[in-house]
Amino acid sequence: MSNTEVPPLLEPAPAEAAEPCCPPLTERPFTAEEAETAARMFKALGDPVRLRLFSAVASHDGGEACVCDISDVGVSQPTVSHHLKKLKEAGLLTSQRRGTWVYYRVEPSVLATMGRLLTGVS
Repeated sequence: MSNTEVPPLLEPAPAEAAEPCCPPLTERPFTAEEAETAARMFKALGDPVRLRLFSAVASHDGGEACVCDISDVGVSQPTVSHHLKKLKEAGLLTSQRRGTWVYYRVEPSVLATMGRLLTGVS
């Protein structure tokens, strides 16, 4: 566990902010492209280790977590890195290297987008 205080990540520029992938499920049927995007996100979260890592980052103090603080999920460090990479590729996490450690944060609008997709509530 890290004992140093870490400054928060800078907010991303608007061009980097996550765009909603799809309309709410109840609004209309998905296009093929929207379904591909949503499936990629849900597939990334469909693995129990990835879901635990995503939850650990999302619930960590300050909204970000050092890989050193979230790696205790019952798999080896290389496997943790693989799963974090998959979460990043799905657009669910962002990261920033600080010295030898990498800090992860949930992509700014991901939780709101996921909630809206499933519930139709903004």
